[in-house]
Amino acid sequence: MDAPDRPGILLVDDDDAIATALGPFLERSGFSVRIAGDGRDALREVEREVPDLVVCDVLMPHVDGREFVRRVRARQLWLPIILLTQVGESWERSAALDEGADDYLNKPFDPHELISRIRAVLRRTAQGGATLRSAHRLRAADLVLDRTARRVWRADAELSLTPKAMTLLEYLMLHPGEVHTREHLLATLWGFDFTTSSRAVDHRIAELRRVLGETGAGSPFIETAQSIGYQFVARVVPA
Repeated sequence: MDAPDRPGILLVDDDDAIATALGPFLERSGFSVRIAGDGRDALREVEREVPDLVVCDVLMPHVDGREFVRRVRARQLWLPIILLTQVGESWERSAALDEGADDYLNKPFDPHELISRIRAVLRRTAQGGATLRSAHRLRAADLVLDRTARRVWRADAELSLTPKAMTLLEYLMLHPGEVHTREHLLATLWGFDFTTSSRAVDHRIAELRRVLGETGAGSPFIETAQSIGYQFVARVVPA
């Protein structure tokens, strides 16, 4: 690692303007930063020294962000990776998350939001989040999600969810204890950037609660953070 008290970040972006501005900002925020110009150079950097976390653009020459994730995971390296993208299609985001990315941010983004996501991912990794990311099944109490088969059970009874609700449940279970704003969930899972009037997240949360049988004020799985968003509150372990 780059320094014992400063987590090492590998910043991967072929846009010199972004790298030049973002690198020093990350340094001022308490991280030790190395920079790679594309995915091919990033793979060499990882081979030379494994960082604590990678912030990686998606659209790059030679080796793009999604291919970088695939190659890193093929080496059984479960270092955290946050992808940056201008691609708005939700299937691109879902595919990259399935392939092993830990989080997603849309360009343009607020650098302070990126810092928050980096710190959240590092906390999750320290608590075993990398194990969750590599697990084919996730369990929280009597709830089991099979990520490969896209099936979910509670108390051995299989539940029926729409594809988007399934993706939302998987994302929440991979990020337990974290509060996610509606805007972040929309941008990450739906690919929407400017949808302040959209209630797509609320509708899918309502579907999850209905199917999971969550009634009354107390929720064993999903709680609402008033005026902010939602969080998965139950302990999640590999199943």
